[in-house]
Amino acid sequence: METTVPVDGGELWADDTGGDGLPMVLVHPGVGDSTIWDPVLPALAAPHRLIRYDARGYGRSPAPRVPYSPAADLAAVLDHFGLTRAVLVASSMGGAASLNFTLDAPERVAGLALLVPSVTGYDALDETELLQEVERLALAGDMEGIVRLGLDLWGRAGGGSPESDPVAAAQFRAVLPAWFANVGHQRTDPPAFDRLGEIAAPTVLALGELDRPGVVRCNEEMASGIPRCRLARLAASDHYPTLREPETVARLVEELYAEAR
Repeated sequence: METTVPVDGGELWADDTGGDGLPMVLVHPGVGDSTIWDPVLPALAAPHRLIRYDARGYGRSPAPRVPYSPAADLAAVLDHFGLTRAVLVASSMGGAASLNFTLDAPERVAGLALLVPSVTGYDALDETELLQEVERLALAGDMEGIVRLGLDLWGRAGGGSPESDPVAAAQFRAVLPAWFANVGHQRTDPPAFDRLGEIAAPTVLALGELDRPGVVRCNEEMASGIPRCRLARLAASDHYPTLREPETVARLVEELYAEAR
């Protein structure tokens, strides 16, 4: 069932499959919106209650009008659906929000399935040059140039170009308005990297072997820092694991869910 979730100064589009049992909340990356979960939904939806939502400005959610915290928005989604406890399945940007939420409210997180996650407070991955290049292309009005840059960095498993990988290209193209709408609005949640040792929930972290080397290193260090974390290496994945290896992703989520219960 599709619905609207009120958040501080705005609203989010969300969808709830309904059902009983411990729910899963799906938190999408910054390189895609909530449709990024479509390839894994058939394997997960039948036995589980799944809730997914679009972050502000992404997909079917309106652009932000006030400054906001991604972790606080995730909390608002759980509150809206009356969830005292859930398994969080989160990718990239969604991973960072989920980790901050877990540190804020550990009693509400039964398990964490992290796919190529980012994390606040990790300083070894310097994005300055990347952001400067995105800004240069944006000022030149070259949105397709940004799509090509993005796929070259995050979509190497699909050939790294819009021509070779139209599905990932469509995802990336669709999120660009959100990228620019969120400038000045999306707050960075408090640093979490140095607090990963506080996470007690069972966790699986799946990294993409074809992802950017800096992201791979970050994910390896994250997995080492989370006490109950299993590291899974996806040989055929880049920063789009649900598009590249949906069956493997679904299996890892199911295994994590069984442990969380």
